Amino acid sequence: MYLCTVILEKLTILNYKNIAEATLQLSPKMNCFIGHNGAGKTNVLDSVYFLSFCHSASNPIDQQVIRHNEEFLMLEGLYTNDGEPLSIACGMKRGQKKHFKRNKKEYKRLSEHIGLIPIVMISPADTYLIEGGSEERRRLMDVVIAQTDHTYIDALTRYNKALQQRNTLLKQEEEPDAEMLSIFEEQMASTGEAIYRQRSHFTEQLTPLFQQFYERISGGHEQVSLTYTSHCQRGPLLDVIQRDRMKDRAVGYSLHGIHRDDLEIMLDGHSLKREGSQGQQKTFVISLKLAQFELLRRVMPTTPLLLLDDIFDKLDAQRVEQIVSLVSGDDFGQIFMTDTNREHLDQILASSSHDYHIYNVEDGNIVQT
Repeated sequence: MYLCTVILEKLTILNYKNIAEATLQLSPKMNCFIGHNGAGKTNVLDSVYFLSFCHSASNPIDQQVIRHNEEFLMLEGLYTNDGEPLSIACGMKRGQKKHFKRNKKEYKRLSEHIGLIPIVMISPADTYLIEGGSEERRRLMDVVIAQTDHTYIDALTRYNKALQQRNTLLKQEEEPDAEMLSIFEEQMASTGEAIYRQRSHFTEQLTPLFQQFYERISGGHEQVSLTYTSHCQRGPLLDVIQRDRMKDRAVGYSLHGIHRDDLEIMLDGHSLKREGSQGQQKTFVISLKLAQFELLRRVMPTTPLLLLDDIFDKLDAQRVEQIVSLVSGDDFGQIFMTDTNREHLDQILASSSHDYHIYNVEDGNIVQT
């Protein structure tokens, strides 16, 4: 399949987190941001993420990404999409909803934008995939699938609405209307089974890619696995939901459904959360995200942008070397990378023949060196 190349050529930031104002002319290959913790380098990557997903990677509350004591924010990315110019802009005032425009035309629904500029971001916060609850691992599946299929977002929205309505009935003091419960349960079952099929297919595709990346980065010293678990595996989802209706009524919420799905992550047959070292856990997360990148690259018409936020901390030299070798290759398109350590970046740039820009970031000010 022929892959289009999307390149972010110019990024304009106004009042985004701690960045008051910045206009960056970017390299089509490698963009490196160096600075101390808290300087604002991660916020640059987050603004790129925002332009793809219509929200921050780290803060679900839009109003909180507006710079302190300012009344609005503005982001604009000028891209080329297979050589054709593409403009994506976002504006938001305090207390008002955000507005997204593509080539100066506003979207009616933000979901229409998801997947236009695919992105994979790897950051220290990704340890939540191991340490956090099942909702974090479901989000990983949802973020990838939503970029490849807009019907998936619609199915998730309908499922969550039916789940919320069913839970509202279950919480009532008086006995809930059985017919209304059945309606919401049927909606949960029909959309839930469609979501299950897509998550199951996603896991089947992702797992071998993930294992290949992990083996390469770790030197083949450990074996890892991913196992998708779902209540849909117990039989027709409507039957599974309805058979415990009395128990759900007692606790006041729905105990069964695809909102309880999970990915079990194992290292040499044991729970990675309990058994894995910090380096092993970080290798796991990076391998998982690189597999996500490769999967998107294979199924999308456009090579994703790759955002690497301070990924080398707690990794031994051999694992850093393998990652450097990977991301310097031709399979990756435009890359945005942060680090507090100039040595790591110099190592990557020395092993790559591609174009690069380096920026120093301090107190929200960004200067190209």
